[in-house]
Amino acid sequence: QVQLVESGGGLVQAGGSLRLSCVVSGGSFSSYAMGWFRQAPGKEREFVAAISWSGGSMSYTDSVKGRFTISRSNYKNTVYLQMNSLKPEDTAVYYCAAADTRGGVIRPLNEYDYWGQGTQVTVSS
Repeated sequence: QVQLVESGGGLVQAGGSLRLSCVVSGGSFSSYAMGWFRQAPGKEREFVAAISWSGGSMSYTDSVKGRFTISRSNYKNTVYLQMNSLKPEDTAVYYCAAADTRGGVIRPLNEYDYWGQGTQVTVSS
């Protein structure tokens, strides 16, 4: 059974930084495309960033380009999201997701096979 466990969320002031981690167990992490999504209260879950199975390709939603960086360690079965220059509008529950495919970056939410439980990120103004 594939499990994804996120960590690293918390409360931070605007302009600050956080690094989210997502550890994957029970599957073949090195063959998964990975993604980060977020869901703010009253809003739909939205794409944030994605990385290919090899780590050679990344994609970001426009609102986080230049501020967030997605990376992965196939040795540690972990995907990361480094978030800098955080803004109050980044406040949300952040989820990592895995797609069982040796493809490129994947943006659509419904193309992911496995999900974590989420970690709360709150940015105060």
